[in-house]
Amino acid sequence: MRVLLVEDDPMIGDVIADSLRDASYAVDWIKNGASALNTLELQHYDAVLLDLGLPGKDGQEVLHTLRARKNPVPLLIITARDGLDERLRGLDGGADDYLMKPFDMAELLARMRAVLRRQGGGGAPLLANGVVELDPRTREAAVGGGAPVRLTHREFALLRALLARPGAILSRSDLEDRIYGWGEEVESNAVEYLIHALRKKLGSDVIENVRGVGWMVSKSA
Repeated sequence: MRVLLVEDDPMIGDVIADSLRDASYAVDWIKNGASALNTLELQHYDAVLLDLGLPGKDGQEVLHTLRARKNPVPLLIITARDGLDERLRGLDGGADDYLMKPFDMAELLARMRAVLRRQGGGGAPLLANGVVELDPRTREAAVGGGAPVRLTHREFALLRALLARPGAILSRSDLEDRIYGWGEEVESNAVEYLIHALRKKLGSDVIENVRGVGWMVSKSA
């Protein structure tokens, strides 16, 4: 999944971006509100983490503009502003959650998972299609009720992208977009290598190849 981080503090931004990458998210980091709005016009994101105290356009203004454009991307405000009026303004303005700094990264990641589940219309912590189950908390997958298997960061990111849309065919560029952030080198045949590794761990039937188009996991009956 691809996340846009909008944070102007370099120390906080570094910690959050590194933690998100460790949790298998592809992360793009923007440091001002105007650039964030321009980026969101051009690139699809699965979630946005938005600071309020930004140079130029304030975070509340970014949120208002984003929702006025009918962009439904899940958005979590991360800020040091602790006033009740500020929190209510953010939540009433279309934010999906509001997290006060300083916070523990484990809490931020848990809140992101909860927001993404709600966005997908489900409350269960596991991603599943009736064949394979994936636990975002542990990065473990299990097939047919068998023993869970630990996945690498990018194996997990790829399988999560497929299980987020069972029955949909995702092309190589679709999958790369969800695995790699800006500035990360995309190795040749990286997607094919990851799918080969997942099939070795989980079975050859878990991921289907649609020749010349892309890959998919089956949709639950």
